[in-house]
Parts: sequence; C-alpha cells; structure tokens
Amino acid sequence: MPDDNRPACVEDVHELALGMPHVTVWPGTEHKPVYQVGGKSFVFFRNPRPDAVDPETGERYPDVIVFWVPSDGDKEALVQDEGSPFFTTPHFNGHLSVLVRASRLGEVSRGELAEIVQEAWLSRASARRGALWLADQETRS
Repeated sequence: MPDDNRPACVEDVHELALGMPHVTVWPGTEHKPVYQVGGKSFVFFRNPRPDAVDPETGERYPDVIVFWVPSDGDKEALVQDEGSPFFTTPHFNGHLSVLVRASRLGEVSRGELAEIVQEAWLSRASARRGALWLADQETRS
C-alpha cells in the first residue's frame, strides 16, 4: 500500500483488525473494542488500569491497546528498546501480549502496525484459518 510508511493511528488499528478474516467484535465493546477470531481476542482496547500509569503523575493511561504476539521472543523484541512505544507491565508477565498507548501509535508506521495486527491475528486464529490466510497472501504477492 502506498500509505504504509505514514505514521500509524488508532483508526488503522480498527481498519486492520476488521480487515482480517473471520473477525468479530465482542458484543458491548463498541467504545473499547475487543477484536476476536474464533472466539479468541487478538487486539483489544483496555480500560484504564492500575498497572499502566504515567510514571510522573501516577495517572492511569486511558488509551492502552493490547496486541497478542506469537512468542516470548516476539514480545521481547517489541518491548526491549526503551524508546519503543510498546511496553508490558508485571500484570502481563507470562502473557503473550504487548501494550501500546494510542497516543504513541504514530511512532510506528502503518506498515509496521499491519504486521503487528496480522501476527496478533495469526497467533490466535486456528491453524487452518492461519494457513489459508497465509496461502492467500502468497498468491497476492
């Protein structure tokens, strides 16, 4: 896509998540969507929680988005750089997901965000659905 290099935004999260096959939005979460495949969440918008707070003010972050990742290695790759917008909290220790504040999405490109959403979807979709989607992507390239 020609706009893959532009900074990502919240609308891209919604568009990319809904663009994956077999996606549903958990009922009643229109304002803080929970995107699922096969009944499993792969991206969701969190309510402010005590584990994700501004270190200077102690205020809870109101704009945290959670993305599933395929492995601990993938998680580490996204959160190890302190300059990265992706982070984790002790609450998510042992959980295959990373967090990002919506206000920092512009620090990654739309193309990078697309890869993260696709990997999140693949990590939660059934093996059959994942294989079909990957095969379809290969025929398109």
